[in-house]
Amino acid sequence: MIYRCGNEYTNTRPDDAQVRGCKVLESGNVTVVQGTRVHRPIASVAEPALGQSGAQRPSSGAQGMESRPAQPQQPDEGRGSDARRILQTELKKAMARQEELEREYNGGTPEKRGDESRNHQRYLDRVAEIQANLARNASDIAGIRRELERLGGDRSSSR
Repeated sequence: MIYRCGNEYTNTRPDDAQVRGCKVLESGNVTVVQGTRVHRPIASVAEPALGQSGAQRPSSGAQGMESRPAQPQQPDEGRGSDARRILQTELKKAMARQEELEREYNGGTPEKRGDESRNHQRYLDRVAEIQANLARNASDIAGIRRELERLGGDRSSSR
């Protein structure tokens, strides 16, 4: 028999399950996936060896500093500059797309295409689509600029 005791599934004896307030599971198909285990820090694994060898253990403050490997700050700076470069490229693309959409929109009166001269509703639908694309693209540009500001300045948005 398999019993459910809260979030735990067990196959204990019936009297133990009853004491714990467990419920019997009718279906026998239960899959229990164990969670990942927390790994001990490197220093805590090395501590017993230091204590057993008779060497003096460092104070807890010094121990914490020694157990951590030195993390250079350059990779973070490199990631930041990569992110900034990518965002600047995206900003240039979005601004070029905005210019293209504004040219196509033509101040609210885009040129009619062949099929739109006979069907005015198609023309109106296309105008509405262009307006939506302009608004969406302007929002994208504003978001990219905010991200660039968050990363420490936008060097290319002065155009």
